Amino acid sequence: MKYKYNGSIMDERMETFLEMFSMPLCENLSEIALKAADKHVPIIRRQTGELLVFLLKAFNVKNVLEIGTATGYSALYMAGGKPDVHIDTIEKVEYRTWEAKDNIVKNGFDDRINVMYGDALSILPKLIRQGNRYDMVFMDAAKGQYAAFSEYAYTLLRPGGIMVTDNVMQEGEILESRYAVPRRNRTIYTRIREYLYDITHSDIWNSIILPLGDGVVISIRQDKDKERMEEV
Repeated sequence: MKYKYNGSIMDERMETFLEMFSMPLCENLSEIALKAADKHVPIIRRQTGELLVFLLKAFNVKNVLEIGTATGYSALYMAGGKPDVHIDTIEKVEYRTWEAKDNIVKNGFDDRINVMYGDALSILPKLIRQGNRYDMVFMDAAKGQYAAFSEYAYTLLRPGGIMVTDNVMQEGEILESRYAVPRRNRTIYTRIREYLYDITHSDIWNSIILPLGDGVVISIRQDKDKERMEEV
């Protein structure tokens, strides 16, 4: 299944071939994906979902913070892939929040997925003050805010925790010259390029960029800077 609004940087034949080896989606999740496609709502690609579930299992993740809920598809993908994971997820578009909550309740995951409505840059400091800590942070929201989100994510993650950043290739635009990118996309283009450089040259993150889906960065929280401020 192809979602034109959420392009892949992978060769289409390769993507189709790899999907042959993915676990089949449950009927309800497939239905949510189809509805999202009809409404042009961006959701994670299949390979990204498989990667998230792999990381949940490999690192025995118990608590996830997701920034960008949309219709709840990615949260449901993760919850369905690992039965003991709890997910807090943030969505700033109100009607999507209600749609996500409805999907979560219908699938019986309302005891494991908590949807929070509001701007992530307002909610994240509150989570820190409450003393919340997570094993994984998944960022799939406003791409131009990834650098700001990652500052909060560092504090919210336990030492050795994982941060996953989605859509860093911007459907391949990130490979182009800045002047080949439409003017309306240049600010995001510049911010993502800066984010990619900073996250891969940081002494507090150990990161790798994967050419999967629309580009994914996996970052592991390091504790080299022992005096780093833990209050934001």
